[in-house]
Amino acid sequence: MSRFTVRALWVSLSLASLTCVRADEPAPAPVPALTLDACVARAMQKNFTLQIQNYSTDVAREALNVSKTAFDPTFTATVTRSATEVAQKSSSGGLHSDSTTARLGVNQTIASGATVELSTGLDRASSNSTVYLLNPSYASDVALTVSQPLLRGAGLRVNRAQIERSKIGVTIALLDYRGQVLQVIRDTEVAYYNLVYARGQLGVKQHSLELAQRLLDENRTRKATGVATDLDVLSAEVGVANAQNGIITAEQSVRNSEDALVALIGQFEFDQPVGDVALTTDTEATPTFDFSYKLARERQPDYLATQALIKQLELDVTTTKNAALPTVNVGGTLGYNGTDRTYGTAFNRMTEPDGYNWELDLNVSVPWGLRADRARLRSAQASLRQEEARLRQLDQNLLVEVRTAVRAVDTNRQSVEIYTKATQLAEKQYELELARFKAGLSTSRQVLQIQDDLEAARLNELSARVNLRTAIANLHQIESSSLDRYRVAIAE
Repeated sequence: MSRFTVRALWVSLSLASLTCVRADEPAPAPVPALTLDACVARAMQKNFTLQIQNYSTDVAREALNVSKTAFDPTFTATVTRSATEVAQKSSSGGLHSDSTTARLGVNQTIASGATVELSTGLDRASSNSTVYLLNPSYASDVALTVSQPLLRGAGLRVNRAQIERSKIGVTIALLDYRGQVLQVIRDTEVAYYNLVYARGQLGVKQHSLELAQRLLDENRTRKATGVATDLDVLSAEVGVANAQNGIITAEQSVRNSEDALVALIGQFEFDQPVGDVALTTDTEATPTFDFSYKLARERQPDYLATQALIKQLELDVTTTKNAALPTVNVGGTLGYNGTDRTYGTAFNRMTEPDGYNWELDLNVSVPWGLRADRARLRSAQASLRQEEARLRQLDQNLLVEVRTAVRAVDTNRQSVEIYTKATQLAEKQYELELARFKAGLSTSRQVLQIQDDLEAARLNELSARVNLRTAIANLHQIESSSLDRYRVAIAE
């Protein structure tokens, strides 16, 4: 019996005994397969980037709520108590008086820029002087005051500008969130495809090890019969060692790819096994530039956010242009009042026509030269023109990105076809060379070289298939069509 036969028998017995020892142990539960759709769904729930970005939309919504408070009414209440003592030289003592004043009011700014205030008050005054007819006396009044800007600060558009700006801010925040969703979907797809490639690469390396081991076994058998030399055996052993080293490197790549995928779709779940992954069949329609470019201009978040930002800057130009006007405010006050010996009668006398007051006023204020306001206006106009130029740049960038992405899909589809045929050719060449080797017409070195060519061809084909999926993912991100692809709904 040859040494090779003894070693093979020993390995078989060892494996058999190991199987018997572990026969009573429970089999590990199978890990369910992990689909790309499931990965994207998990990413939508657990991805840290999306959770962080979601807070930005909350901040924008609260900023809108804050801006709306500019037209909320403000209630005021004041109470004042005072006393006066005037010293005199007479023996009758000094002159003493005291008063209590209470006022309630509500004021509000309305959309035209006017300030409206309604207030009422009640005063009580008493003194030890004998000259007052009413002592103590009670006075009450009610007054309506209105102040309306005519130039600076006047008009619905100016006074509602901050609210409209905040609404646009919410839109921009939602578009930024949409952009992050598209990025996370794309990153998840690429990480999934990278894991497919890493595991496929490991499979190719394992198959290469099997082929190298068969060649080594064949050389040992041939050496035992005197057909092969020690050099043939050594060459085969080097081939096995290289294949084993390739497996070690491929296993590291698999672990790294698994971690990269889990980091996108989970939170600290690196100890959980990742199920089987696989490439789906390529059923995508052939993309066209016109259709993809139309989708990108209609739905690409950065492009739409820039359009929204331009609307904000247009509002800024409007408000700064208004701020460069002189201040001209017209106002007026109309009130009724009453005075008597008690609280009740003082309030009742307010309805009598003889107790009233009115006031009209005009306020004009013009800063010298208005230089600061005009400089702010020029700055706002320059910012608007800058963003309009950026929008045109984004439009051109979209055009180039779409052209590149469409071209990449078409190119990688052709590459898949070519590398598939190359793999078929490499397999046939390996089978032919192996048959020549067994017939004594080839050497181990030649077989190992053809085996390396076969491994490279298989990896090239796998890489081409993964690159095709990545190119499609990139195109979907630019089009924003991946949201429809994975049925991702974003709350408005």
